[in-house]
Amino acid sequence: MRIQLAKLLLPTTALLTLSAVCYSQEGQTKIKKVSIEYTNPGSGQEMFKAYCAPCHGNDAKGTGPAASALKKAPADLTLLTKKNHGKFPLLEIQAFIRGDTAPAAHGSRDMPMWGDIFRSVSQSPEVVDLRVRNLREYIEKIQEK
Repeated sequence: MRIQLAKLLLPTTALLTLSAVCYSQEGQTKIKKVSIEYTNPGSGQEMFKAYCAPCHGNDAKGTGPAASALKKAPADLTLLTKKNHGKFPLLEIQAFIRGDTAPAAHGSRDMPMWGDIFRSVSQSPEVVDLRVRNLREYIEKIQEK
């Protein structure tokens, strides 16, 4: 039990980096690397706010504070079902979160490969799968009707 608890707490001290927003003296948005922040793997919404919102925005429409610093504008994640003829592209989104899709599918690969990040903060494949599933389910839940 103690070893499992240590594995769950590891993310709070991980030396991984994520993108964060900072502004240069010229007022241009730039991307700065920051340490990964621990989130509850059971909460897709919490993970979205911590990991996705800097680029996609809290509303998931691609208007996060770091969006202007990216080569390609972040997708409006609320339109995935609408753009896929009314069916949520479950497997594609899951593969994209994991980082299994080729960079060409996203233009540039500005978006972190969350599967790699999730695997580096938890040695448990079950916890990685839980994170990916709950993040995907949250994105599915916020689709425009």
